[in-house]
Amino acid sequence: MKERLELDDFFSARWRGLSPFAEAEALQGEIVRSKPGRRTLRFELDGRGFYIKLHFGVGWGEIFKNLIYLKRTALGAGDEFAAIRHLESIGVGTMHVAAFGERGNCPAKRESFIITDELTGVTSLEDLTRNWRTSPPDVRFKRRLIAVLGATVGAMHRSGLNHRDCYLCHFLWRNDSADDPKLHVIDLHRAQIRSKVPFHYLVKDLGGLFFSSLDAGLTGRDLLRFICAYSTVPLREALKSPIWGAARRAGMRVKRSGRIG
Repeated sequence: MKERLELDDFFSARWRGLSPFAEAEALQGEIVRSKPGRRTLRFELDGRGFYIKLHFGVGWGEIFKNLIYLKRTALGAGDEFAAIRHLESIGVGTMHVAAFGERGNCPAKRESFIITDELTGVTSLEDLTRNWRTSPPDVRFKRRLIAVLGATVGAMHRSGLNHRDCYLCHFLWRNDSADDPKLHVIDLHRAQIRSKVPFHYLVKDLGGLFFSSLDAGLTGRDLLRFICAYSTVPLREALKSPIWGAARRAGMRVKRSGRIG
């Protein structure tokens, strides 16, 4: 594999004549997550906030373990980079890629990084809906937001992308868009892109959303509004699909097991 690099104007000017990989690894900031082979941190440069995900190679053990369970291994930042570009191409709000780099032919040792601008003036749907059961929001706002969420997830799935961590915490609402809600989809490092999303992964995504909305105090009409916005067919026809019952069962399994992911 040849070295792949994509830098926006800010990092292109800042790292001119330097090694982007060395500069990326040397960045200092608040560690958000650290796992074997991967580290995420928040940092600031020139008064701007960014997040970087550094990937140092997953190792053959992780690849073989996933093969045994017929799971696809996320080999680095390339998957998230591709997912962001994919969502941009279909008009779904997501993150802005400030810098991306990938190098190494060996999949187990491939190095990569992705830097995205920090999204400000936003609230995750998990935080936004946390107290809805006891302090219901404006009904018109709730209906608009549910419709936008349904349309966003529907467009994502119809385009061939499934998230794999499709929970309310990974959808950010722009705080200044109450009348016309705008969402950003984040944390796409496990996303998959195909010509068509398999039924299993549609259920997994929708089940994750169902599970994470259980405490939001949503009504049956709210769920129907989501289904209507998600689907491209009349509601009566959409309700005939087995996906909704399967998604509900998947969400309840997550609730019983207490495991997310």
